[in-house]
Amino acid sequence: METFGVYLLFALLQLVAAQRTPTISYISQEQIRDIGGTVDLQCSVQYAQDFPVLWVKATKDQLPISTGTTLIIRDSRFSLRYDTASSTYTLQIKDIQETDAATYQCQVIISLSNKISAEVDLQVRRQPVISDNSTRSLVTSEGQSVQLQCYASGHPYPRISWRRENNALLPTGGSIYRGNTLKISAIRKEDRGTYYCVAENGVGKGARRNIAVEVEFAPVITAPRPRLGQALQYDMDLECHVEAYPPPAITWMKDEVTLSNNQHYSISHFATADEFTDTTIRVITIEKRQYGQYVCKAANKLGTSETQVELFETIIPVCPPACGQAHYGATVTPLSSGPLVAFAILVAAIFRNFHTKH
Repeated sequence: METFGVYLLFALLQLVAAQRTPTISYISQEQIRDIGGTVDLQCSVQYAQDFPVLWVKATKDQLPISTGTTLIIRDSRFSLRYDTASSTYTLQIKDIQETDAATYQCQVIISLSNKISAEVDLQVRRQPVISDNSTRSLVTSEGQSVQLQCYASGHPYPRISWRRENNALLPTGGSIYRGNTLKISAIRKEDRGTYYCVAENGVGKGARRNIAVEVEFAPVITAPRPRLGQALQYDMDLECHVEAYPPPAITWMKDEVTLSNNQHYSISHFATADEFTDTTIRVITIEKRQYGQYVCKAANKLGTSETQVELFETIIPVCPPACGQAHYGATVTPLSSGPLVAFAILVAAIFRNFHTKH
């Protein structure tokens, strides 16, 4: 009788065990790995001997990886181990790629309409990549409000900071600004130049984009020497420094007449940068009528500016440009340097004074 009772109890226990619902007793916590690394994803199940156990990559389209102890996909980077003692299925991924980042599900299929599952996230650390919708370059007018934007992908999510070339001060103050958007309420011409958007997340060296900011502004003209003297029959250079963007049209005028290149004048423009131009007019073999006020004028779509340079008469020639030559009427005689030049200049001055008095 006792033996019968033992058999009955054992049969009941088997029946109960057979009716137990499968459960997932353990699933790995979130995993974070670098590209090229290896990860083990573990799933322990109970009472699932008679049920399919699957690893599934939970992408937009569910991608089964394994069923039971068999891999479904053909990828040498994936392998599967099963430990019978703990009923643990271990999915190993080697040489991790960026595309491996996903949610992985351990599923026990109970019926066509019933399953249990648990999931683990695999995060892959990726160095920052600056997005295409970030600002690449900017052209604006002085006084306008502008925004420079910078976005980046990567894991962990990158931090964005702004700097200027040569660590110049930012319009917001300071040499570094943190945030995706750098706002400049009223941009000035001094704010033009190269800005750096820097994305960092501790993976790799980070990413940087150079953003060229060009500010259009009306011309600003200065004359390094607003009054210049020279003797008759000698040349003299009058100069102006022009700052403007877009590059302006530059003209020289005297007595409200626009001057051009001819036997009396030679005009030159030298662009030292996009915004800077040095302009020079050489007054050739000066005559009396050429003394007076010269106007240097610059104009672009944002405005016009001008300044004056006065040319007045002197008795002794000024060097430069009257160096190494003496003018007598239409004749030009080369001279060597030193005392001979000084002597020739003195003779020329005496000669002109003599003709002036007589």
